[in-house]
Amino acid sequence: MAQFDLIIRDGTVVRDTEEMLDIGIKDGCIAELRAGLDGSATETLNAQGRHIFPGVIDSHVHFNEPGRTEWEGFETGSRAFAAGGGTLFFDMPLNAHPPTLDGASFDLKLGAAQKSSLVDFGLWGGLVPGNLGSMQELAERGVVGFKAFMSNSGIEDFPRADDRTLRRGMEKAAALNKLVAVHAESEETTSKLAQEAVAAGRTTVRDYLNSRPLEAELVAIQKALSMAGETKCRLHIVHVSCGEGIALIASAQKLGVDVSCETCPHYLLLTEDDMEKIGALAKCAPPLRPKNAQDSLWECVKAGEIDTLGSDHSPSPPEMKEAVLSSRPNFFKVWGGISGVQHTLPLLTTEAPSRGLELSRVSKLLSTNVAERFRLPRNKGRIEIGAHADFAIVDVKQTFDVRLDHLLYHHKHTPYAGRRLTGKVRQTILRGKSVFKDGRVVSEPRGQLVKPID
Repeated sequence: MAQFDLIIRDGTVVRDTEEMLDIGIKDGCIAELRAGLDGSATETLNAQGRHIFPGVIDSHVHFNEPGRTEWEGFETGSRAFAAGGGTLFFDMPLNAHPPTLDGASFDLKLGAAQKSSLVDFGLWGGLVPGNLGSMQELAERGVVGFKAFMSNSGIEDFPRADDRTLRRGMEKAAALNKLVAVHAESEETTSKLAQEAVAAGRTTVRDYLNSRPLEAELVAIQKALSMAGETKCRLHIVHVSCGEGIALIASAQKLGVDVSCETCPHYLLLTEDDMEKIGALAKCAPPLRPKNAQDSLWECVKAGEIDTLGSDHSPSPPEMKEAVLSSRPNFFKVWGGISGVQHTLPLLTTEAPSRGLELSRVSKLLSTNVAERFRLPRNKGRIEIGAHADFAIVDVKQTFDVRLDHLLYHHKHTPYAGRRLTGKVRQTILRGKSVFKDGRVVSEPRGQLVKPID
């Protein structure tokens, strides 16, 4: 009789299909996977009535450490992520200070993450004017890829990549066999419209929305696609907010461009009308779009044209969200970032049934596709023999309200507060050990650096 460290029995395993299986775990990995598993274990977990997803892999978070831990930090950010079923995140090079632009700054961030992260992590490097010479040392350290902004990032120490820098960076990344991710909005359009609005005293939520039109995103996407095709660089376009953008990407793929794309839960769950109602907590860039744009995104999700979902968790202290409440409200001065990493999976399990989306597709968007696109080791993002035992165990029928006192963020605010969700994460398991269970963190930091296979 086989001996395991842990057996999870009678759970509904979410892969290409949903199937009731037992999972035998040994030395942190899946050793057996079948119904009616014959064996004994040091610990047995009854998962009857619950779904077992591969642990969420979020390729787009800002935990802001080192330098801005008062905004979030690896300790609070990773715990909130684990509470939402997360087992591996990729931290963006900004808004840490210093940003991750060379080997020394990578080492600083790595040390902070190893000390405090509850779950596994990968690290992005930055692509900005002046750091092309540091890309190789970042690649050698194992960055996920290089992130560039085509518009103002909102952070002084992370300037946008002008056309020459972006093109040369793509050439360098291609030579290093690394991926480039871009924030695709036209700086020329957004800065011009913003300056005109502020000069005329137009500084409301609606004025901000009007300053970042859909066209600014589409123009930048097209430019990035052209550069990627010319340089043969692998490209990932983050937080695409509309179906028209996905269509441009799909067309480029047919022409042989190696490009993928991500959208975020807030574009699928919130609209520009919500931004006007909620205010600062729903400000992001690109901004929330009209209902018809949201519907077009859902059609792309169902058609398999969107590769991954990332939270783009970008928190800040409350006072940075309060400029709109001053005597002369100016929504342009409000920090643009949404706190949401704790609820990515429940948001999707809530919305999926009404949108005709199967849970197997949710699993792919949040785990398997991420692992494949970012060339992670085969042991991540999958429920199969030999893979790490990384799971989110979910009661997909249990409803709960998003409450501020349940948030594990450093600053307890989110645009989803008060929303009723269906799909409660009951337990999160990382490499065979529970890190979160029944509303509580149950582990010391266990995070390890995960590098792509290039």
